[in-house]
Amino acid sequence: MSAKSDTQSNSFDAIKWVIVIALIAVGVVGNSVYSDQSLLYRVLGLVALAVVAGVVAAQTVKGKAFLVMFKEARNEIRKVVWPNRQETMQTTLIVVAVVLVMALLLWGLDSLLSWAVSSLIG
Repeated sequence: MSAKSDTQSNSFDAIKWVIVIALIAVGVVGNSVYSDQSLLYRVLGLVALAVVAGVVAAQTVKGKAFLVMFKEARNEIRKVVWPNRQETMQTTLIVVAVVLVMALLLWGLDSLLSWAVSSLIG
């Protein structure tokens, strides 16, 4: 019985994805057709179509899985310990110092190789 419901939900999912694609196409074509209208009205129309397409997409199996993943990602972001201002400044200064040292080393190596090639050629 579950195989029948899986097949049925997959066919409904396909129909829902076709509706989502059709809504997106309507938005693209409508934006071109109504290009003489105010930008505000076109943007509001596109936002409304995007919301409807998002709601329809969220009703599919993949849409529900995406929403679950999004909620889990938000929970993980809340667990992150962000650095304070002092730690950020120290890390930034270390990165700048390393970049400057590497730039000087590469400049020196380039100058040395350039001098060596110049002496060999000329």
